Amino acid sequence: VQLQASGGGLVQAGGSLRLSCAASGHTFSGYYMGWFRQAPGKEREFVAGIWWSSQWAYYSDSLKGRFKISRDNIETTVYLQMNNLQPEDTGVYYCATDNRAADFSASSHDYDYWGQGTQVTVSS
Repeated sequence: VQLQASGGGLVQAGGSLRLSCAASGHTFSGYYMGWFRQAPGKEREFVAGIWWSSQWAYYSDSLKGRFKISRDNIETTVYLQMNNLQPEDTGVYYCATDNRAADFSASSHDYDYWGQGTQVTVSS
């Protein structure tokens, strides 16, 4: 499994970015995909997630309403649309996928496959 994250950058507060995570190397039926982020000096935290095979989506309570996850099964790409970005959203954003948990997991420990991360910097 290979994951390639992209779309990060520098944006002013209130701006938007769309991250992409292109997945390859496997058939992803039954897998779930998560976006996580890690700010300097902080633990990696769950942002949003989705199943490859259903429309169910999951969000961190603190981010719901500003961030939206979606996927394109033909392109095997998952997107994270981030709106009204704030300086506290700064960090490295990672995509990850796995199928080991029977239910969707927001724990980074339940993911074996990770992309390389893409930096998001929000200036005030």
